[in-house]
Amino acid sequence: MRQTFIRRLLLVMAFVLVLVTAGTVGFLQLGWSFSDALYMTWITLTAVGFEEVRPLTDTGRLLASGILAGGITSMGLYWALITSLIVEIDLGDVLRRRQMTSKLEEMNDHVIVCGVGRTGRQVVRELAGGGRPFVVIEHDEKRASLIRESTDDETVVIVDDATHDETLERARIDEARGLISALSRDEDNLYVTLSSRALNPDLTIVARAQEEETMNKLYRAGADHVVSPNITGGARMASALLRPNVLSFLDVITGGEGLALRLEEVQLPEGSRLSDLTLEEARIPQKTGLIVIAVHEDGTDSGHEELTYNPGPDVRLDAGDVLIVLGTPGQVDRLRTLARDGG
Repeated sequence: MRQTFIRRLLLVMAFVLVLVTAGTVGFLQLGWSFSDALYMTWITLTAVGFEEVRPLTDTGRLLASGILAGGITSMGLYWALITSLIVEIDLGDVLRRRQMTSKLEEMNDHVIVCGVGRTGRQVVRELAGGGRPFVVIEHDEKRASLIRESTDDETVVIVDDATHDETLERARIDEARGLISALSRDEDNLYVTLSSRALNPDLTIVARAQEEETMNKLYRAGADHVVSPNITGGARMASALLRPNVLSFLDVITGGEGLALRLEEVQLPEGSRLSDLTLEEARIPQKTGLIVIAVHEDGTDSGHEELTYNPGPDVRLDAGDVLIVLGTPGQVDRLRTLARDGG
């Protein structure tokens, strides 16, 4: 919309420039000085109503009439352009809100991201790259606009305060799968965690802690996972020196967009064709090309969960188990299809 407006405005300005040039040259041809010709052109073009600089001949009156008609036309075009811009902005805003409301009504099993500063923007990139449905809550309009522009206006963004219960309810927290609170202040993250846990007891909550002493408070408030950029950043700096090759590998499998390998998890649904099969019988590496790193047993029936690293071929799978695998996004999609439909 902005580019269209600028292009139209430049056309109107070019039209005015042509009128000024033609009028000035016309009066010069009538024997006027350059300053008189330019001034007469401007006062005629803008229709200000000043008296004529010199007495006009019949030819001069025809020229002045033509300039006056062009000036009225250019002013009409200018005001039409401004009016259309205002209407497009208002209409676009109304349509965007209506579209957002429609998308929100259809959302379930989504992730709510509170705050899109540096950390929040990285979270959004990861969610978008993984194809996860999500809703962003951000009180700053500029940051919200950046998110819309980076995702081609496809992302549902609520411009409001995430610490308010009604804002979380607008984001359909009762139907959400998880919530990530990445606000800049620890107090706000604590408040969002408390409110979210009260509104949806089954929600998986990941909160950011700027100060180390806040981490325990966030866990007590109901957070399932707490991440401190200061702690993880320090550990990463030490790893870059002590274990550079390991760090490079982790960058590849947990990095951002465009990377070939991903470390992903796939849960076996109820009625999965892989249920009650051993890993050897499931033949996951042969059918998908994935490496199975670990198996997280559901534990619903046995009463306890178990995480098996580097599982052997005799490990038996069951519905609800989570497979932690390493491979490309396409290979992960094949595993999900295999788990659902069989091979």
